[in-house]
Amino acid sequence: MANIIAVIWDCDKTLIDGYMQDPIFEEYGVDAAAFWREVHTAAEEYTKHNVRVNRDTYYLNHFIKRAHDGTFKGLNNQKLREYGQKQVFYNGVAELFKHTKTMFQDDKSYTEYGIQVEHYIVSTGFAEVIRGSGLARYVDGIWGCELADGPDPNGDPVISEILYTIDNTSKTRALFEINKGAEIDVNSRIPEEHRRVHFENMIYIADGPSDIPAFSVVKQNGGATFAIYPKGDMDAMQQVERMRADGRVDMYAEADYSENTTAYMWITNQIRRMAQRIRDTEKTKIRNSASGTPKHLV
Repeated sequence: MANIIAVIWDCDKTLIDGYMQDPIFEEYGVDAAAFWREVHTAAEEYTKHNVRVNRDTYYLNHFIKRAHDGTFKGLNNQKLREYGQKQVFYNGVAELFKHTKTMFQDDKSYTEYGIQVEHYIVSTGFAEVIRGSGLARYVDGIWGCELADGPDPNGDPVISEILYTIDNTSKTRALFEINKGAEIDVNSRIPEEHRRVHFENMIYIADGPSDIPAFSVVKQNGGATFAIYPKGDMDAMQQVERMRADGRVDMYAEADYSENTTAYMWITNQIRRMAQRIRDTEKTKIRNSASGTPKHLV
């Protein structure tokens, strides 16, 4: 039985207030706006020469360059993981993860059908930062950018090579890996009934238009989609409202996951709705497969 409900999250501006790189800039005294302008300008130069640039992940090259020129001296995977502890999550995030992971464990009417909730984070940011955060204990899978360490000019380890990237389009690949099971080749043909997490049992949560490809995959396959925006940010609210009006997302709310907020109630209600549907479907299967009561021949 594929009776897993998967809640799949973007990270920056969805789970955390800002960008996961902000604590790095702060510690090294780097102007974040200037850094991102440099990234944009460098990417534009390549574009002018008809070279394709992945704008979602080109920033990784700039981080590596600055690690080797001393701007981010000593920035390696161990330090990236330590920055996980400096992430500022929105109110109620950890509590919501913890609650939903265990919301059916004491209810036999659900546990007897193997119904459980899993959380995944799919981000264009650093996977190591997410792994180092306090939230990681509640997360069942992390997709993010992976870097390898190498020696800086003094022989000390710093980030040096790009091993794996996630951009806003390849997030859809992560969705199919969750759907089929991370250990299965994503290109393998697997009947839907044998897949680990059905799309109709997925909830995808993110903050904006860059996640439209992932929103579309989940929504078109029967899952639920939810957008988030920072409290008091009118532009961001109007942006997610357009996405709702265009049918991209089912619902949106302010970025506050505390108990009794709209985000908390909508997400937990969707999980319970999916669990009830799974339970009813399993009951029907069992009832339909049961043989009739044997009777004496007359």
